[in-house]
Amino acid sequence: MVKFLTTTGVNYQLEQLIKSAGDKLYLVSPYLKVNNILRRELADIDIKKIDLRIVYGKAELQSEESTWLNSLASLRLSYCKDLHAKCFMNESAAILTSMNLYEFSQVNNLEMGVLVTRDQDPDIYQEIAEYVMQLIRMSEEQRVTVEKVTKPDRKKSSTSGATKKTASDKPTTGFCIRCATEIKANPLRPYCRDCYEVWSQYANPDYEDKHCHLCGKENLSTLNKPTCYSCYRKHRNDFEFALNG
Repeated sequence: MVKFLTTTGVNYQLEQLIKSAGDKLYLVSPYLKVNNILRRELADIDIKKIDLRIVYGKAELQSEESTWLNSLASLRLSYCKDLHAKCFMNESAAILTSMNLYEFSQVNNLEMGVLVTRDQDPDIYQEIAEYVMQLIRMSEEQRVTVEKVTKPDRKKSSTSGATKKTASDKPTTGFCIRCATEIKANPLRPYCRDCYEVWSQYANPDYEDKHCHLCGKENLSTLNKPTCYSCYRKHRNDFEFALNG
């Protein structure tokens, strides 16, 4: 019998699904940022050398996530354009859910899903398995490597004579206030594409993130106030800000 799952249930059953995998483990999720608990479980799965596949749908993986994924020797990672489905399955059960395999979703969002077991619902399980395999066939298998973004050495640039920036210089490059990825400098749009899609699920303009949009340093930044005070004072005449002061 199909079992309904809340957010807590999805997280618990996903962990059990990974732990109990003996032959195969397929994880389908548009967004991909695996938490530390599931990383440990997947590392154990990797040792078993089972058929481990992850299909994701957003091309921009963070550097640290890419490095970790490539450390899994048995993993076959695929990119599927336009993917929106979320499904996690092994040889005996499958979870269909609204939850991405994304740390923020697992901790902050209200999700739901259903658990289907092969023993109790073999027909439904088989239909899920066939569609997941279709998604895998449609996907482009790859090994993704993403270079870690290196922030400019501002101490060096401030002493370089001819290249020294002045208070009137308008920066063209900024940073995502959540993940610090380099993006176009625009205080009205201080998120990278992936982080914006996650943020937009709640769209709280006062939700505090981690980095100043203009200098990239650690700062409690929000959509309304995306920069540290120093950068705001320096560039308040260069950009339009959601809130002034």
